[in-house]
Amino acid sequence: MNLKDEFIKYFVENGHKQIPSAPVVPENDPSVLFNTAGMQPLIPYLMGQTHPYGTRLCDYQKCIRTNDLDEVGDKTHHTFFEMLGNWSLGDYFKKESITYSFNFLTKVLNIPTEKLAVTVYAGDESVPFDQEAYDLWKDLGIKESHIASTKEDNFWAAGETGPCGTDTEIFYFRSEEEIPCTFDTEDDRWVEIWNNVFMQFNRKQDGTLEPLPKKNVDTGMGYERVLAVLEGVDDNYKTSLWKPIINKIEEVSGKSYQGNEKSIRIIADHIRTAVFISADNAGIKPSNTDQGYILRRLIRRAIRHAKKLNIEINSNWEQEIAISIIEEYKKYYPELENNKETVLEVLKTEKEKFNRTLEKGLREFEKQTRDGIDIDALTAFHLYDTYGFPIELTEELAAEKNLKVDIEGFKQKFKEHQELSRTASAGKFKGGLAGNSEIETKYHTATHLLNAALKITVNKDVHQKGSNITPERMRFDFSCDHKLTDEEKQKTENLVNEWIKQGLTVTKQEMSKEEAIASGAECMFIEKYPDIVTVYSIGDVSKELCGGPHVENTNVLGKFKIIKEEASSAGVRRIKAILEEA
Repeated sequence: MNLKDEFIKYFVENGHKQIPSAPVVPENDPSVLFNTAGMQPLIPYLMGQTHPYGTRLCDYQKCIRTNDLDEVGDKTHHTFFEMLGNWSLGDYFKKESITYSFNFLTKVLNIPTEKLAVTVYAGDESVPFDQEAYDLWKDLGIKESHIASTKEDNFWAAGETGPCGTDTEIFYFRSEEEIPCTFDTEDDRWVEIWNNVFMQFNRKQDGTLEPLPKKNVDTGMGYERVLAVLEGVDDNYKTSLWKPIINKIEEVSGKSYQGNEKSIRIIADHIRTAVFISADNAGIKPSNTDQGYILRRLIRRAIRHAKKLNIEINSNWEQEIAISIIEEYKKYYPELENNKETVLEVLKTEKEKFNRTLEKGLREFEKQTRDGIDIDALTAFHLYDTYGFPIELTEELAAEKNLKVDIEGFKQKFKEHQELSRTASAGKFKGGLAGNSEIETKYHTATHLLNAALKITVNKDVHQKGSNITPERMRFDFSCDHKLTDEEKQKTENLVNEWIKQGLTVTKQEMSKEEAIASGAECMFIEKYPDIVTVYSIGDVSKELCGGPHVENTNVLGKFKIIKEEASSAGVRRIKAILEEA
């Protein structure tokens, strides 16, 4: 039985439409560097926008979280993982959601009811105890002693304001020991496998809650974790999913998994995540900023652990592992096969780059620490700046010698050197639901105009490669083989402003993906869109597949101004622009 296939089949049979997994690099959500949850790509629809597939959706979503990167190496943590999810957009609510989850677990996966336990919201002065969820679980056969309640873990909020609501979490007893009569949330033998969030309130600026006009359900089930449950192992890396990857690492290292678990898990996890980041059509390459920084850090950490296993670093070990990962996942994510050569090149190039400095850096580290003195900020920054050591690597090496590192001092020196976004690494995730403000909507529409203008002023084959929008500016990456001339930049800016002044109407249509492409609509990543898509047209100058949001007329955008044009990666340029009051 394949868990992913069974999950989709079950929910499709229950009136849901499967939607494709979104790319790992999100569009226009500056709160995160990567999609960190299944709900993230659905934010516009959870906020009220109509989804072309209707009100019942399901999928498996590629997710990346690096806020607990240092925990990778144990039995359960991963930087890349897949989230299985089902959604109701103003359709069904608690009763159907809880029933669907219970029936899937007990009737499709054949999990005994007595091995399940749940938590519901305990209640406070604003929101009462979730009696409805409690009664539903009891009616389905979960005994009362296996239903617990919490305040902290059973209420979800997008941020300080916006959609929020209670949730119910489902746990499985992962042990051969006797199942306890009473469910204790602190007992590690109970593992959370599914979370059902009921978005039913809107938190206002003053902190008060008002009922949402349309209630949504958002659920998430961790694929790796549930697979371990079904296969009866207490180590996620011992499941059938990881077996071919672990086998390949054992082969290239000549070492057994047993006794070398930590390093083998880190290599397997980090190479897998690096494969998915570098296969993403956003064209991310290792660098010292944003997603590229995370990619570089993952590859370099994998290399360090490969050295610990005495793998011949100059062999093509990382490519062999990457190929086994691509084989494992290409059925579900065709971009891995399509971008295979890019993935292998990214891994090889970064390995060679790091190898050139690693040995020198390790010698320098040994020299600096031979007297057992803690590492000051200057030394830590020198290791970073001269030898390419991420501060995390210096921390790891220091910890092995029981030495401390002046992290705060390093950060200050780093800030003086250059501004680095550490959003994903710091685990900054607000859900993105606070976005889609009026100014961000304007910037989003402006990216369409910029894309259309570049096709005229630079080259008709220019295509969007990525974008990032904040309330302060827009950033737009596009395919281009040269630095734009001053004339090209000025012409582009003038053309966008001309279209703004013309007051072009922005229209929206829903059609099949094939019809959209045949009509000339442009799209950034065709594989992420469902069969029925939304096409936004701006007059007759722009036509793109997009999830929104957009203004209704270009005359509200103000004045478009390019403030910077620079290289993003090989063959990709980046424009930063602002909208000023006209």
